[in-house]
Amino acid sequence: MNAPTGRRVRVAVVFGGRSSEHAISCVTAGSVLQAIDREKYDVVPIGITRDGRWVQEIDDPTRHRITGPGQLPSVDETLPSADREFDDVDVVFPLLHGPWGEDGTIQGLLEMSDVRYVGSGVLASAVCMDKAFMKVALQAAGLPVTPGTTTTATEWADQEIAVHSRCDQLGYPLFVKPARGGSSIGIAKAHGPADLAAAIEGALAHDPKILIEVSAEGAREIECGVLDDLDGSVEVSVPAEIRITGDHEFYDFEAKYLPEEATELDVPAVLDEQTRLRMQDLAAAAFRAAGCEGLARVDFFLMPDGSLVINELNTMPGFTPLSMFPQMWAASGMPYSELVDRLLTLALQRPTGLR
Repeated sequence: MNAPTGRRVRVAVVFGGRSSEHAISCVTAGSVLQAIDREKYDVVPIGITRDGRWVQEIDDPTRHRITGPGQLPSVDETLPSADREFDDVDVVFPLLHGPWGEDGTIQGLLEMSDVRYVGSGVLASAVCMDKAFMKVALQAAGLPVTPGTTTTATEWADQEIAVHSRCDQLGYPLFVKPARGGSSIGIAKAHGPADLAAAIEGALAHDPKILIEVSAEGAREIECGVLDDLDGSVEVSVPAEIRITGDHEFYDFEAKYLPEEATELDVPAVLDEQTRLRMQDLAAAAFRAAGCEGLARVDFFLMPDGSLVINELNTMPGFTPLSMFPQMWAASGMPYSELVDRLLTLALQRPTGLR
């Protein structure tokens, strides 16, 4: 699809949203707004406030930055409403993280509006947002995942003993996380039964459904970026490794997004060729198994015995300056601006409707 003669391709960059990842979505949008080719694209920034109102945001990347602990950007609620947000828009770049955006909701709206957009469709977005169902999909395809169990606010209130029993069978330590969250918000590590209740209550504050997983003790955390094309091919980036060197026990929110935190990234990761190729093959297989489109980031645990386990599959990975996805593609020979352009070009060429 090409823009009408005489004007640039019009891109609506949508960000913010109602989830707990509102601020990270704003930071991601700031990075994309700064990188997008203004000679090729006419950009329409649209913000979604924390209470769900759509506004016509200001096209200024400097407004959307994390400047320190507790200093997080947000969509300006005083801006005028974006009442006709998709009129004359050629493609939408939805940079929403978490529920009410990354989970198939905005994808469904765009499908019903017959509007092209970047990223996975309704089903893949919904499945990958819910980490429990993501595991089901990957296991059905024969792919390795971390053992775990789920519970809900209702079950925890009514059957606490049963939840404790399942966790005892898994064995400690365990990670407790919102089933439909991201950016490490609401995640806690339970070293034993005494830690479990507080970890579950913390996760339930963000999601009434939570996932409890066996901790991959001693594992290396390594990720791959995936891009697809209309011919059905899948391209996988070089892997990258996250190493926590400071006081953080795991890759939490501060370690991910605050530059002064003690996190080291190896891009590319130091791996033998056999492990690298096996990881890239698994990343492509996971992408296809979940029915993803456009882009995804596949997170792995490289276990001490050399085995690989898929931890997560993220259909809208962060694009912040510290985010792994753009760094991996830059190390693979695709700089940030080219990555943004490829995603938009692919979305413009993809047909609307059932695919």
